Amino acid sequence: MLYYKMMNKKHLLLGLSTFALMACYSPEPFEAESLDDDSKKQTSSEMGTIYSVNGSEQVCNPSISQDTVNFPASMLWLNFSKIKVNSHDDGFSVTSVKQHDRLTVSDTANNVKWYLMIDKDNGECQFQDPEWSTHPDFIVALRGVGIEGNGTCGDVLDYGIFVVRTSDKKKFWFYDKGIIEQATPHVWVDPTAKADKDGDASTVEGFFGTKNVRLTYADGSDGDPQNIVFIDYANGGKSKAIKLKKPADRSNWKIESPMISPDGNFVVYNVLTKSEDTWEAYIQELTKDAEAVKIPRTKDMKSDPAQPHWFESDGRLFVVWTEFTQATYFNKIHLDNSAAQDGSAGRTVMREVRLKAGATGNELVEWVDDNVELAPVPMIGGRSPDGKFLSTGYKYAYLLKLP
Repeated sequence: MLYYKMMNKKHLLLGLSTFALMACYSPEPFEAESLDDDSKKQTSSEMGTIYSVNGSEQVCNPSISQDTVNFPASMLWLNFSKIKVNSHDDGFSVTSVKQHDRLTVSDTANNVKWYLMIDKDNGECQFQDPEWSTHPDFIVALRGVGIEGNGTCGDVLDYGIFVVRTSDKKKFWFYDKGIIEQATPHVWVDPTAKADKDGDASTVEGFFGTKNVRLTYADGSDGDPQNIVFIDYANGGKSKAIKLKKPADRSNWKIESPMISPDGNFVVYNVLTKSEDTWEAYIQELTKDAEAVKIPRTKDMKSDPAQPHWFESDGRLFVVWTEFTQATYFNKIHLDNSAAQDGSAGRTVMREVRLKAGATGNELVEWVDDNVELAPVPMIGGRSPDGKFLSTGYKYAYLLKLP
């Protein structure tokens, strides 16, 4: 879900950047183009039906909904200073908007289905790096506050990691401060867990309905995330946090978006050079001594994998990733334009994988069959659990219903 002063983590190539991060770190927003009724725009073609999200306004951190019951055909995203949605309630102002002042879930009709506003009264300044957890009821994100501690927001903020329950908007804090802006956290929760709404929301078990919760995030210095931190709250919690070994010969490369597998035992992520024009993707077991295994670049691929996500179907595990065709951050591409649907901007791919805990090297990762192209356009926000949708965002945001 890579640091660049103009944009990061889940950042698309629609206005796409190299591979660009999906997050948005102190970016300069694009000026939106004026499109007729673009808040309701959708187009269909051989690749499926693509729906415009937030009209022509910029978003970042696209994350496909993991809740196909309450939020089907939907995606989570982070706003800039302009919002262009359709149906919403009175608490979701579209006139008084500040950059990164809310988390939003909207659907293919561009209707707001859920949101969370920053708590200005408690000194909250902005959100960063929202990502749906592996469990449908939980979303993880960063929250920034002013470093002065007096409720004033400045150019430099102190971040914490929290999880919010979509069912009641209650929050749990893993950290309330001391986290870098490029942490790109992800959370795994026991899929059988059901939170007690009257439970003690200040404890892991009370909030999640289980101690079986795992957290990954990137640590380092601002602008230079260097390590993946892994915490297993059922086995020691923070007192036994570990840092994963970095890929061989990549000690100075940046870490981006460590995503935990559906079984909670592995992580998939990107590393990239400081210039952010070269990147690679790796799979790694969540243990202290585990070696990272590179996702191979096969002859059919347009680039190394970017923004890898997990996808599980009928007991089979896949990695879904994006490939890009160019190494520039500012390509302004409308993916609902048929001219862009020929792979010229990139594509979205998946490949089946079998993983063996405790193994090393090639024994850890077994690739099954060849790459499968899901869409001839780059979609960086993952695939929905029912397999029906892909999401993406940056210069423009979209949901794609696959045929």
